[in-house]
Amino acid sequence: MFTLGGGYVMIPLIEKEVVSKRKWINNDEFTEMLTLAQSAPGAIAINTAVFVGYKIHGTKGMLATVLGTVIPSFTIILLVAIFFTAIENNETIERIFCGIRPAVVALIAVPVVNMLKNKGFKINVIIITVMSAIAVWLLGISPVIVIVIAGICSIIYNTFISKQC
Repeated sequence: MFTLGGGYVMIPLIEKEVVSKRKWINNDEFTEMLTLAQSAPGAIAINTAVFVGYKIHGTKGMLATVLGTVIPSFTIILLVAIFFTAIENNETIERIFCGIRPAVVALIAVPVVNMLKNKGFKINVIIITVMSAIAVWLLGISPVIVIVIAGICSIIYNTFISKQC
């Protein structure tokens, strides 16, 4: 089965639209919103839509952004599901999706690099990112556990360690 990286493909598109083009939120708000959207259960695109929509127009904005995010995806998935059995074992389709994967990785990496540029390349952020990737990828630790541990470490650091420096 092939996947394209879920909502992560949408992150640079969302960032460009809401931060650069429409200026609904600034870079810092986007970074904070993205952190919350990734930590909350559910699809990142939906979570992002909830945060941006609510910030711009309250409950009505939230409803509009969620529907605007869900309906196109739902329609496409429905159409793919209808015709999936015909292409399920098609080698050409599988090769196309294999070719798309590097682009998906790049689309995931772009927001990370942009956040590092905006916040500065701090060595502790880079170390935490690499350690988290190793924990999930090589050690097989659940991303949920990594997020919880990172959250606890962040609370400890911001409560006790950063205040002493």
